[in-house]
Amino acid sequence: MSGIKGKTVLITGGGTGLGADMAARFAAEGARVWVSGRTAATLEQVAGQHGDIHMVEADVTDETSVAAMFDFIDTPDIVIANAGASSSGPLVRTELAEWESMLSVNLTGVFLTFREGLRRMKDSPWGRLIAVASTAGLKGYPYVAPYAAAKHGVIGLVKSLALETAKSGVTVNALCPGFLDTEMTVRSVDNIVQKTGMSAEDAHASLARMSPQNRLIKPEEVSAAAFWLCGAGSEGVTGQAISISGGEV
Repeated sequence: MSGIKGKTVLITGGGTGLGADMAARFAAEGARVWVSGRTAATLEQVAGQHGDIHMVEADVTDETSVAAMFDFIDTPDIVIANAGASSSGPLVRTELAEWESMLSVNLTGVFLTFREGLRRMKDSPWGRLIAVASTAGLKGYPYVAPYAAAKHGVIGLVKSLALETAKSGVTVNALCPGFLDTEMTVRSVDNIVQKTGMSAEDAHASLARMSPQNRLIKPEEVSAAAFWLCGAGSEGVTGQAISISGGEV
């Protein structure tokens, strides 16, 4: 069994997609996993798949809710800030409420999760803070300016916090996947179809072509990268934005 055995892992946005895949991977390796989110039904479904996966309802955009989440699970060894959302449209048609919503869940949610996680880890000799960002945090895409701005902010947060924690046993990194083969991409395909009249197959193919490998990234590829950041030999890896995109960036 790996060195993950017996460690406590918190995964926000753990009820679907990448978060659910990460939960399954860490639980299979012997970790005690907590998945959090706002929808009890999806969390229960994930938790029901393994005896070492547990659920806690929380809203990462709410400071009180985040603190209560950590009170409930106690001190985790590994915190994966995975909760996020996306929307698309021309910037000139973007309402302030949508801009604030994208920053709230994708950037403020990471800030609140990391801040509380680090507070709990302050006396720990070892810890891992991992943010799930995006290739949108490394480059620009049209029609997703608020999302890209938030993800760029996440990477800035990671780089700064890594320097603050460099002399401790805590590392801080970001994973930057390209378009993933998950529910979020299905919603992106639906949005393209609705706004352009393109077929679902062509919309899916247009997203796949973003990668030089001409495919969507599998959730398990990102889970493997997260697992590697928590394993032996990763101690010197901190402050990094790791692209998992088939060579896109």
